[in-house]
Amino acid sequence: MTTTSPLHGTTLLLVYVDDMIITSDDGLKFLMIPLVVICHKPNASDLLACTDLTNCKATSTLVDPQNHLTPLDRDLLSNSTLYFQLYMLAPHTPHYTALRHILPYLKGTMFHGLHYSTHSFLELRAFFDVDWVGDLTDRRSATHFCFFSGDYLLTWRNKKQSLTARSSTEAGYRALTDTT
Repeated sequence: MTTTSPLHGTTLLLVYVDDMIITSDDGLKFLMIPLVVICHKPNASDLLACTDLTNCKATSTLVDPQNHLTPLDRDLLSNSTLYFQLYMLAPHTPHYTALRHILPYLKGTMFHGLHYSTHSFLELRAFFDVDWVGDLTDRRSATHFCFFSGDYLLTWRNKKQSLTARSSTEAGYRALTDTT
């Protein structure tokens, strides 16, 4: 959208999916109202409904960090249709147990969200971490990183590294290059 005014020049409003840029050739400032809050309530509600866990008791912890799931874990579930729909590639018994703990956690955090305010400093910061030999099946490490603008999260990602690192230092260098 472009508007031209004899008093103010040209103003451009560029919209692409959920991003918006407003610019003008006369140096005017635009007031932004803090309306952006991102939460996972709709998705969490849908997952709880399709797994018949809508009335489950919420839990305060996500999963045990010492519990490492692999595609080789024990027997496959006899009726795994629902769990394939939930993006589980290898629905084994331990995966089912983990899922039965994750969904009540989602219920407990359903109304948590990210609130983006206009009163924030715009300093770009990145953080990364790596778990050396984190996948016990193929011994590959995983890179975890996030980017902040001031206090507000912009993006995050967890990515399995494409090659097996021979040391934690090598895994760390790969994580750094994945982040940048």
